[in-house]
Amino acid sequence: MKIAVLTSGGDAPGMNAAIRAVVRSAIYAGIEAYGVRSGFEGLLQEDIEPMNAGSVADIIHRGGTILRTSRSEEFYSPEGMRQASENLKKRGIQHLVVIGGNGSLRGAYELSRLDINVMGIPGTIDNDIVYTRSIGFDTAVNTVLEAINRIRDTASSHGRNFIIEVMGRNCGEIALAAGVAGGAESILIPELEVDVEQVVEKINRGAARGKIHSIILVAEGVYDVMQLKETIEEATGHDTRISILGHVQRGGPPTAFDRILASAMGKYAVDLLMEGQYNRMVASDGNRHYSIPLHEVMKGTRTIDLDMSTIAHILSI
Repeated sequence: MKIAVLTSGGDAPGMNAAIRAVVRSAIYAGIEAYGVRSGFEGLLQEDIEPMNAGSVADIIHRGGTILRTSRSEEFYSPEGMRQASENLKKRGIQHLVVIGGNGSLRGAYELSRLDINVMGIPGTIDNDIVYTRSIGFDTAVNTVLEAINRIRDTASSHGRNFIIEVMGRNCGEIALAAGVAGGAESILIPELEVDVEQVVEKINRGAARGKIHSIILVAEGVYDVMQLKETIEEATGHDTRISILGHVQRGGPPTAFDRILASAMGKYAVDLLMEGQYNRMVASDGNRHYSIPLHEVMKGTRTIDLDMSTIAHILSI
């Protein structure tokens, strides 16, 4: 029995912990483990190497992915899919573990239709995969929270408003979770209609009771932050600055939660393959681990807990 593992799409803290868990769980069970470098592109280029226990030593604490990652348009063509499948089969590799986000799991599903037994592991800081919590989300939220804490210090010192843009173009989970944890006065996410008048009203209401700064968290792409800055300054008369966190949210050591989640998911993926359960995604609510058929994941639609938005609104009066 042979198992290969790859990481695809955007990197997420905890991917290395998941790779480590897959490889060592396979070796423990007497299964040959292989690593595919550079995601699905590595399948096309046949960049597939055997892995042993030493291959994944001292990586559980590291961000990024030792297998590297990429996005491959060629892979998603019918010819690319067939070539990737053939490159695995000719090495006698029957099983593939794919760690990544929605696009990666979509690629995993397509491969499963070509007689490759696939197990998906959700790894994306956006936490936008249906039915599960994703590896990397907790770390990203804590990275944003640390930035909020630091920016709040300087905002308070200078009496300024700060607009902080975070990742999450199609899913506002990072902004919402970090905004609630960081006490942001306003949180703008794609799931809710943007109300700039309410943002201004909160700033003015706070200023009336002596508050000298405000933090506004914006998920990227939801609203033009330069325009928002100008609107706030014109309506309030208060100096407003912008901080775009960008890719700093992807990097850095994973939190204990993400390391544990990734380790459990990686082991569970191998367990499922050994039990003869194929073409599924490992899922978790943070405590309980289970699996979902990949075709169900493809049909599902992620919805975030908007009750958190109500909490943020009430507590930011």
